Amino acid sequence: MDFAIPLLQEDIPLYLDPFLLWRSPSLQDQALHTSLVNSFNRLNWLLQKGRESEAVSSLILASECDEVGLGVSATKKGKRIGSRVATSTLNLFRHVPEYGRHGFNHFEEIQLYVDGISRDRISDIACNFLKSFLIDYTVDQCLGLGIPLVKVVLPSLYDYRKYEFSADVSVDLPVNPETNQPILLVPKRWLRFVPWINFDDYFASSCPKDDVVNQCGDDGRVSVLTYNRSNYDAVAGYIAAKERSADDCRNDPLFKQIPVISAKRKFAEIQKLPTGVGDKADKKYEAAATQLLSSLLYPHLDFAATQSRSEGGSTIRDLVFYNNRSVDFLGEILQDYSSRQVVMELKNVRSIERDHINQLNRYLLNEFGAFGVFVTRNPLSKAMFKNTIDLWSGQRRCIISLTDEDLELMVNVFESKQRQPIDVLKKKYIDFRRACPS
Repeated sequence: MDFAIPLLQEDIPLYLDPFLLWRSPSLQDQALHTSLVNSFNRLNWLLQKGRESEAVSSLILASECDEVGLGVSATKKGKRIGSRVATSTLNLFRHVPEYGRHGFNHFEEIQLYVDGISRDRISDIACNFLKSFLIDYTVDQCLGLGIPLVKVVLPSLYDYRKYEFSADVSVDLPVNPETNQPILLVPKRWLRFVPWINFDDYFASSCPKDDVVNQCGDDGRVSVLTYNRSNYDAVAGYIAAKERSADDCRNDPLFKQIPVISAKRKFAEIQKLPTGVGDKADKKYEAAATQLLSSLLYPHLDFAATQSRSEGGSTIRDLVFYNNRSVDFLGEILQDYSSRQVVMELKNVRSIERDHINQLNRYLLNEFGAFGVFVTRNPLSKAMFKNTIDLWSGQRRCIISLTDEDLELMVNVFESKQRQPIDVLKKKYIDFRRACPS
């Protein structure tokens, strides 16, 4: 896809970086960057005309864009900045003469002056000022892919002709099928985990630390921001260096292992679910386990996909991975069990029963080979574990299980970075084989 596929339950940890539009070879992207910066600099014109309250209100409106689903929110609902941060940002036009006279060339520079402004705010401000384009882009992508559109009302939309936000604008957009909230798609080529221009990079590479640390007594963020407001040349030198190295600025790949906080959050969501199907607990378990495992096992198990199958009148949800044989354990799975793909059956039940094992066993054919995994809540009972041992003895079929305890261990090793989460699956396989008769 040309766009980043959003998650429905939470944000994806990527951000729109305006610098990628500035350095893009596309004239369209360059023109959009010009429109973006002009819209931000328009706030200075409002200040000069004595319309400060209007400028503050516009910046507050621009500071959060829930429709794009970018960032680290667990609810896809963020908070706008307050009037204090908005006023502090706008005061840069007054207190830094160069911005008052000429405006910003890269409005991301406000990160280097204002506490409370970071990559999420830069991304959301850019998305709001570019929202008209994102609507057209989203509609075009959806029409090409057959994604349904629904008439929705956006609370605010920036109007380039009026240079202001219009309220309650009706548009056609895709919606989250669970919440009916509108969704905007964002081109992948605009996304990074950290903006090219950012405070940490500035402090590490360009901040005159002797002037800040020695004179201010510490290297705290606020001290640096205060210094920058009185020393525009330090920031200007950093921006010039970033522009010179623009060829090194690339959009980040979309799929990396999710952050530790998101992995913990997803596992906590699983832990809170009851077993069974009440209140769609089985569907919620399948969705959460799929997202968690797809990330924890990447890149050793890749190209995760979900698929449904019917078995005895019930619908069973499977998570299927491509076995890229990147570790010895996965190579053994292919060699011994002919599993070019690894299938995991997601079962939100109190205990695995004989019928469950028989169902998965019947499914292990062709490219799935003879290796399968239950992802379930509790360990197999002694009788069911013996059943899996008997399957191995009689048919050389290997069925193991990952429980809540195993998922928690995977999250913990993911956090510590001392082992790979795939090692937990390997350990379960080794324990199974040691229990098999020689």
